[in-house]
This record gives sequence, C-alpha cells and structure tokens, in this order.
Amino acid sequence: MTDRRFPRAGEVVTDLEGRLGSVGTVFAAFRGQDSGCVSYGVELPSGKRVFVKSARTEGAAGSLLRGWAFHRAVRHPAIVPQVRRFTADGRPAVVLPWCPGEVLYHPVDGRSGDRTGPGSPTARFRALPLPVVLAALDRLLDAHLAVEAAGFVAVDLYDGSMLYDFAGRRMRLVDLDEYRPGPFVLDGDRLPGSRRYLAPEQCSRGAVIDTRTTVFTLGRAARLLLDAGDEERAWRGGAARLEVIARATDPDPARRHPTVAAFTTAWRACR
Repeated sequence: MTDRRFPRAGEVVTDLEGRLGSVGTVFAAFRGQDSGCVSYGVELPSGKRVFVKSARTEGAAGSLLRGWAFHRAVRHPAIVPQVRRFTADGRPAVVLPWCPGEVLYHPVDGRSGDRTGPGSPTARFRALPLPVVLAALDRLLDAHLAVEAAGFVAVDLYDGSMLYDFAGRRMRLVDLDEYRPGPFVLDGDRLPGSRRYLAPEQCSRGAVIDTRTTVFTLGRAARLLLDAGDEERAWRGGAARLEVIARATDPDPARRHPTVAAFTTAWRACR
C-alpha cells in the first residue's frame, strides 16, 4: 500500500469510515454482521483494492486478535491473509487483500441466508461440474493440511468462510479468526459455528478439541458441498467418498481419521 494516508500498522484511528473515505473510495460496506465486526471494501488511488475489518464489540476484538496470531502462524495461497493491524475507534482493525468471489453463504442481521434459491452462491456452486467442485474441495483440504502442520484446529469453518471466484474457479477461505492452537479443552458450553458443521465435542463443556474435530468439519463440508440440494438427499460424490465422509463424521472422535492428512489421503484415493 503506497498511499501514506492509509492507516499504518499500529496506528490509532478515530472515525474509521471517514478516514477510509478520505483515503480512497469505499465501494462496499458490510454491516449487521453477527461476528460483531463492520467491514469495508476500499479502492485506493493506485487502483489497489483492500478489505478492512474492524471490531465493534469486545467479543469481536478478541476474535480479531486471535485471528492475527493465526495468520502469523499459517500461510497458504487459499487462505486470505491479514496483512496489517491497527486500532480503530478503540478496538482492533485488520487489513486484507480484496479477492474476487462470493461467500457461499451469507447470513443477514443474524437471520438465515439463502442456500437453495437458484441464484444463491451455494446453489450455483453445487450446480458446477463435479470435477470443478472436487477441485475446490481439494484446495480446502490443502489449506487445512497447512493448518494442521502449524498446530491449529479449525473453529467456525462453514460455507460462510468459503469465498468462491466463479469466473476464475478458485476457492479461498476468509474469516478464520476463531482457529486456535490445539488440542485444547472446551471451557464453555459450545464453540462458535454453524450447527451443520459442528462436531459433537464442540458443544460439550470439558471435551477435547483437536485435529479430529477439524476432520469432522471437513467431512461435513464435503458432504454438504457435494450434494445437489440442501437436504442431503442428492449426493454427487460416489459411494467411496461417502464412506470416507461417514468415518470422518463419526460422532466418536476415536473412530474418525486421526488427522487431516489421513482423511485427505483416504479422500484422494477415491475415484
């Protein structure tokens, strides 16, 4: 970023939206997010586009700080990185590169979004040719091999974290701020996340959360994204992959694939 007026790393900014508008063009604003963040797409005079995400609640502030630590430890081409941090209106804010695409699921003001409408990103993704969907899932797995290698566990991964570029046919991951070093013991009633993706232990105080939890979530992602509908009645991935998913999403962590690497090996052996 060459514009000197853009918030610098470590700077304290007041009136973030006004500051961004004075630096460049705010072409998108994302308010009413259930994460407690407000985000902006900003185009700088150079033509470069960035995504600025700012915390508006204490919970969101903790999440952004956790995300900053995650992005310092994990780098992968499919994971959109946080590249700069500063303080805005008393809470943390981060800068990411702007990437083309649409999140596959977007809840609005705490209400459910659309997964089934023919124009929805989820439905359009599911309608893509099978090899294209499999390639996107392969990229998701590759990213989580890097997550596992860095000693982190996936938390709050769901289709709202998946940014898909339909023109370029590329999957990227965003909003991984809840990913944490593992294993760890759940000290609350549940972890954040979509119930469609949550492993049983993520809703059990005192349970161990580890890489087998990530395996479960990845299994659910594959199950949901390789289905032609939203009721899990139109599986497209073949019998062998369905068997791999059944093991990955076993309610008992001990019966799952022990690692993301093992799950990925079993998945890629399917034809």
